[in-house]
Amino acid sequence: MVGVFIRTTEAMCGIAGYLDKKSGQAPVGKKLLLMLEALGQRGPDSAGLALFGTGVLGREICWVKLPEHGDREDAVVDALELIGSVAHVRAHRLTDGLLRAEIERRTTAAEFCAKVESSTVSLEIISLGSRLELVKQVGAPSNVTRLFDANGFRGSHGIGHTRLSTESRVDLSHSQPFWARGVPDLATVHNGHITNYHRLRRVYEQQGVRFFTENDSEVIGVYLADQLARGFSLEDAMKHSLADLDGSFTYLVATPDYFGFARDPFALKPLLIVETDDYVALANEEVAIRYALNNAGVAQEPSGNVYRLWRRPAVLAAAS
Repeated sequence: MVGVFIRTTEAMCGIAGYLDKKSGQAPVGKKLLLMLEALGQRGPDSAGLALFGTGVLGREICWVKLPEHGDREDAVVDALELIGSVAHVRAHRLTDGLLRAEIERRTTAAEFCAKVESSTVSLEIISLGSRLELVKQVGAPSNVTRLFDANGFRGSHGIGHTRLSTESRVDLSHSQPFWARGVPDLATVHNGHITNYHRLRRVYEQQGVRFFTENDSEVIGVYLADQLARGFSLEDAMKHSLADLDGSFTYLVATPDYFGFARDPFALKPLLIVETDDYVALANEEVAIRYALNNAGVAQEPSGNVYRLWRRPAVLAAAS
C-alpha cells in the first residue's frame, strides 16, 4: 500500500470555544484557559484568546504590536501619535510589546488600519473592537494568564487557540486567534490546512489586502471580511466557506453576538461539542471540555460539510 504524506501548517493545533447562555459575566477566560491547558500537547509554540465582554460604552479597544527592535518608549510615543491622528485615545497601557489603547475612532476601520500601519514604525494592529479583547503570546497558555490576567476575564463567550508550527514562524504575529482585519469584533481560530491559501492570498492582495504572516489560517478572517463586505451575512459567509476553502479544516468564529464553527466536507479535523441549557463548549479533544467543565454534558461530533452558529441570548445583548 502506498501512503501519502501531506505536510500542513496548522495540523495539530488546539482550538476551543465557550458560550455562556445565562450570564454576560461568566468566567470565560478561566474556562478557555483550562481547555487550552488540556490541549497543550497539541501546540506548545503559542496560545491566545479572543474574549467578548460588555466593553466600554462609546469606546473601542485596539491592541497594537510594537516593533520587536528599537527603543520601546519611542515606539509607544510614535504609535500613540499615529493612533491619535485618526482617533481620540482615552487610555492606554503597555504589556510585553503590545500596546492596548481605548479609543474613540474617527474613521472607518479600514482607514484606521491603513493610517496606523502605513508608517515606517512597523506597527501591526492585532485587534479592534468595542467588545473584543484579543490577547496572545508565544509559549504556553500560562503566559497569556501571567501577562494579561486573562484568567480573570468575565464575559459571555470566547474562542482560544494553542499552536504547533510546522512551517511558518513562531512569533506573536503568526499566533492565533486572528482578527478579521477591517471588521471590528470578528475573530477566528483554526486547526488544519487551507490548501488553496496561496491562490486566495494572491486574489486578495490584488484587491489591496495586506497580509502580515505566512500562516494559512490568516486567510480565513480575510475571507469572512470579504464576504461581509459583499453584503452576505456571517451565516452565509460560513456556508460559502465550505465550498471556497479547500483542505482539511475546522475553524471557530466569534463576534459580539455570534459564536460558531465550520468543518470541511470530509471532517478530517476533529471537533467535539457539548451543549447544555447553560453553555456551549467546543474543542478538538473531548478531554479539554471534561477538564474545564467537570465532566458535565454529552459530547457529540458533527459531520463534515457543516457549519453552525449560536446567537448570544437576547437578554444578554439587551443588558450590555
